[in-house]
Amino acid sequence: METCSVCGLPEDLCICEEIARESQKITISLTRRKFGKAMTVVDGISEKSINIAELAKKLKGELACGGTVKDGRIELQGDHRQRVREFLIRHGYSQDLIEVK
Repeated sequence: METCSVCGLPEDLCICEEIARESQKITISLTRRKFGKAMTVVDGISEKSINIAELAKKLKGELACGGTVKDGRIELQGDHRQRVREFLIRHGYSQDLIEVK
């Protein structure tokens, strides 16, 4: 049985990711790409404590859109600011620390 190097609990009981989720200061904003296409950018998620690629995959599946992870931020095609916020709150992120621009 392996133990977490951070909290010392067994891997299946590890709470490090939950604690990290509650302390993230996340910014959700809208930018325009070439040809006027809208892109939702989710910034402020720590790559060290949360698997950002897995989170991006879940977001793309939930929102039925394309996207990518670049420079530690998630970029989603289209304007999904409110739906991303609701998704993050459902998955344990603190709603007080999520800012939508």
